[in-house]
Amino acid sequence: MEQFLAVALVHFLALLIPGVDFFLITRTAMSSGWRNATGTCLGIAVANGIFIATAFSGLALISHPVVLNSIQVAGGAFLIYIGTAFVRSKERSGPDEQTLMERATWARNFGLGLASGLLNPKNALFYLSLAATLTQASPLRLVAYGVWMFSVVLAWDIFVAVALGTKRAPAALVFWISKAAGAFLVLFGMGMIGTMVLRWWN
Repeated sequence: MEQFLAVALVHFLALLIPGVDFFLITRTAMSSGWRNATGTCLGIAVANGIFIATAFSGLALISHPVVLNSIQVAGGAFLIYIGTAFVRSKERSGPDEQTLMERATWARNFGLGLASGLLNPKNALFYLSLAATLTQASPLRLVAYGVWMFSVVLAWDIFVAVALGTKRAPAALVFWISKAAGAFLVLFGMGMIGTMVLRWWN
């Protein structure tokens, strides 16, 4: 029981730190409503579930430098692309002037969340480090931990989406949130690629 509480606490505290996933959910919820944002939430949760399953089963291929570097480059490029789209979004003056992201279907939002989660090596490395502390846990307990963490990720992300997207935000607010979120994603993506370049250079 003590081990479970420790794992649950560490995992939840990590969720509270705003990151790429938080900004994607915030932007989607405020521009398209919380129901549309649940697609992004589920995609992020599924990506976390994949990392949890691979880390806890010992199949963590991301630990290989080539795989890690490839994911880091792809993830950085993806974040720069999405961030640029957010920054370039225009303020809406009517329902027919929504941006491409705002017209995205639930399924497309799911794909966006899944890609964001899978291309973020920090997610994978977090679960790898967590799995390293649970080497003595039984397979059944690892399954229980995995199901719990997947459920908490999904529940927390949906909570954020509902809290921010229950009422459609004013167009001006969405406009500035998009700019801020886009700038963060671009900087984060550039940082991912820059870190890898520095690692290669050294």
